[in-house]
Amino acid sequence: MQAEYDGRQIVGVDLHRRRSVIVRMSEAGEKLETVRIDNDPVALGLEIAKAGPDPEVVLEATFGWYWAVDVLAAAGARVHLAHPLGVKGVRLPAGEERRA
Repeated sequence: MQAEYDGRQIVGVDLHRRRSVIVRMSEAGEKLETVRIDNDPVALGLEIAKAGPDPEVVLEATFGWYWAVDVLAAAGARVHLAHPLGVKGVRLPAGEERRA
């Protein structure tokens, strides 16, 4: 995976109660980075900043999603809420235990 990428990025956020998984991808679907963070507005803001200006973000609409939408929108992201049962591609693969 490559952390540096100049093109437009798509970001998926698998939101959980205490921690979340964030996956950044190129428009072509190439995975750029997968990271697990503690749920914190500053941590989320720092991770979304890596996606460049105006990223498209798909966020799992689970309990408590509203704080994340506020942080993402303030960072300039276009946020799309997704039903939790319909989001299956945003997972941290086994053995990939990266933390921000």
